Amino acid sequence: MDLRSILLVTQYDGGEFAGWQRQPDARTVQGEMEVVLNRLCGGNPVSAVGAGRTDAGVHAHGQGVGVRMPPSWTPDRLRRAMNSLLPRDIWVAAAHEMTPDFHPRRSATARRYGYLVGTDEGAWSPFRRRYEWAVRHPLDATALAEEAASLMGEHTFRAFAVAHTAPVDDHHRCVIHHAAWVPRDGGWVFEVAANRFLHHMVRFLVGTMIDVAQGRRPRGTIARLLVAPDNRETTAPAPAHGLSLQQVTYPVTCYAQC
Repeated sequence: MDLRSILLVTQYDGGEFAGWQRQPDARTVQGEMEVVLNRLCGGNPVSAVGAGRTDAGVHAHGQGVGVRMPPSWTPDRLRRAMNSLLPRDIWVAAAHEMTPDFHPRRSATARRYGYLVGTDEGAWSPFRRRYEWAVRHPLDATALAEEAASLMGEHTFRAFAVAHTAPVDDHHRCVIHHAAWVPRDGGWVFEVAANRFLHHMVRFLVGTMIDVAQGRRPRGTIARLLVAPDNRETTAPAPAHGLSLQQVTYPVTCYAQC
């Protein structure tokens, strides 16, 4: 039987998950989605392949999830069926039929993340601190802008990745398409888009830039660390709960209607 290739644009609150990837003894987003998919297919196993493996506590507004389903499952029918069975902290926002050779990770051309930082007293509210990092000291806007600007273009990010999590022959190079700190009510959001991201990369970057913006590290720290051979001088990663995968971009040729 020829299976239908479907992209599920998925949102989730990562607070109660041990990350995206299925684990035998922990609750994960992939695991919950596959339970529902298997049920819809009469107990036959169906793999949910994500565009990226978000860590424990990280949220998503637009995770790309690829599935292959029997032809009777149209994208809209599958989306409605899944949303009726998924737990409250996962929701399929959209579904698209894709070409047979589509792969949710390898076909992606860009990924966009957002990291929320709160600087006002309200950031300590239980309704906000689940989704943003509340910091106690003011941030230097000029320092934030300068450090983010130094990320643009192609660089090696060994200093901003967990050691030994990439293959030994990985070059650790990423192309940053967009990086900016944008002011918002009560704080800031760090927006970053790239062709790929390394393990903990955004969180390492945010933690380091916050240190610079609070005067604990000198300006130019990001540029200096971009040529460092490892992460020994990098600030500890920012908390996971402020981070969200916002969007995964695919070429229009991956969509079946094209």
